[in-house]
Amino acid sequence: MSKLPPAPPSLQELRQEIDTIDEQVHRLLMQRGDIIDRLIRVKQTQEVGSAFRPAREADMMRRLVQRHRGILPLDTVESIWRVIISTFTYVQAPFSVHADISLGESAMRDSARFHFGFTVPYVSHFSATAAVEAVAKSKGDLALVSATSSHTPWWIALEASAAPKIIARLPFVERADHPAALPVFVVSRVSDDARVTEVETWSVRVSGWNAETARALSPLAEIVAVPDTAFDGAALLISVAGSGSLEKIKSALIESGASVRSSALVGSHATRYTVPANDGAAKS
Repeated sequence: MSKLPPAPPSLQELRQEIDTIDEQVHRLLMQRGDIIDRLIRVKQTQEVGSAFRPAREADMMRRLVQRHRGILPLDTVESIWRVIISTFTYVQAPFSVHADISLGESAMRDSARFHFGFTVPYVSHFSATAAVEAVAKSKGDLALVSATSSHTPWWIALEASAAPKIIARLPFVERADHPAALPVFVVSRVSDDARVTEVETWSVRVSGWNAETARALSPLAEIVAVPDTAFDGAALLISVAGSGSLEKIKSALIESGASVRSSALVGSHATRYTVPANDGAAKS
């Protein structure tokens, strides 16, 4: 006589399993907090400024994307992870997020809250220049500014060696319907060994900038351009992947009739992940 299949678990049993998992998650978060408390004492982070580690965060995010599976949306996992990391960073060394809202407040606020949560103080500014200036005067604050357009060449203030730099570009996970899709640069001060340099960001000032020159450069790199009428040129913020790529940009500028007046490295960030529209797999 064949055995009957086991009865499916009851709703009460499944809910108890969920409660058990929730308790485990909470205990792990508290355990993580205990480790951070020890880390503060060992590294004395509260006394040395920023606790940001962009290279480590990018590596952790890649591993998170690669192992994710199941019905829980990747956006949710990304947001939870970002809030956990940002909050524990804030506990180590309190900081504020200075956001440039000159191109629209709601999208910038969504980006700030998605990536840094509600514990980290949020300060709005009416220009990217003001947000960057606030960071330059702080011990470990960061600024969020548009990565695709600007009214002013705010990145020129990052050219000095002692100035803060671009340390990240968000969102890290790119997808068409991302809940915090506004492309933003993160500007802050971090130690050199904490940076990630997969994509370099350069401040380049040129003469002879025009529509033809812009078209020549657009396939080669991501560029934010602000016209400089005094020199018939422009101030450019150029994002290029890999060493030596800037020389190709300069050659393209010269071939299109422009001339390079100056160039300075103003930061770097990790290569982003793009999630294809037809499936949930992520790729770099």
